[in-house]
Amino acid sequence: MWELDRFEDDLIERYRQHPVLANITRLPAEEFAEILLQRRFLSLAFTPAYDLAIDLLQDEVGLRTARKILREEYPDARGNTKSHREDMTDDMLQLGISRTALVRSRPTAATRRAIEDTFALIADAGDHDRADLVLLTVLRFWGEILVSVEYGRLWERMEPLLVHDGENRSRFYYPHHWHDAKKHSLETVNLLATSHSDRLGTRLRELLGDDDGTVDCFKDAEQRSLRLKADFYDQFLPALERVPS
Repeated sequence: MWELDRFEDDLIERYRQHPVLANITRLPAEEFAEILLQRRFLSLAFTPAYDLAIDLLQDEVGLRTARKILREEYPDARGNTKSHREDMTDDMLQLGISRTALVRSRPTAATRRAIEDTFALIADAGDHDRADLVLLTVLRFWGEILVSVEYGRLWERMEPLLVHDGENRSRFYYPHHWHDAKKHSLETVNLLATSHSDRLGTRLRELLGDDDGTVDCFKDAEQRSLRLKADFYDQFLPALERVPS
């Protein structure tokens, strides 16, 4: 299992070092705002993507875990508490992005492709011979671990604006960076895990076993997830190239 952790950690570091994420503090404010506006469309697609995976999962333990995570996106069934999507909007407004910018923003071709490719990734996982294993791998890596990584990078830019007098006023980006993160390796994850990725990882570890076929499926699903995420940020490389070195 430690070999899979090393493989996974290498992918995580590759994502952390994506040129746009690694240089997020160098971008002009308007370019950073555009990243958040486009990233918002991916966030809006998060819940239907999870719903699709839940439709395709057959493993009961994995299903229960995925359902619980999805329901956390809407903390209050009576509607008195804001959803995570509303928390995201609140953070964006605090960061100086206007309501007009939110209203007028539209997904770029690259963003639309990232959303379409996300649904294709999950649909392909559901059609796999080891569907439950691949679906849980995608949910954990695409939907939780890599999200935590990118929000950690974005937080480097946000922290001076959202932390005042020691009070962290982020309702979305920092909390998701924290509770989506990989806090334990696949080798050590257990039923006491609290982060989303570790809760999924607990069941995933049981499904992996020692079969070479499952290992190959796991690696392929994580590599596809990383390519999808990196492709989204590639659209902002020209903005980085315009920044004086």
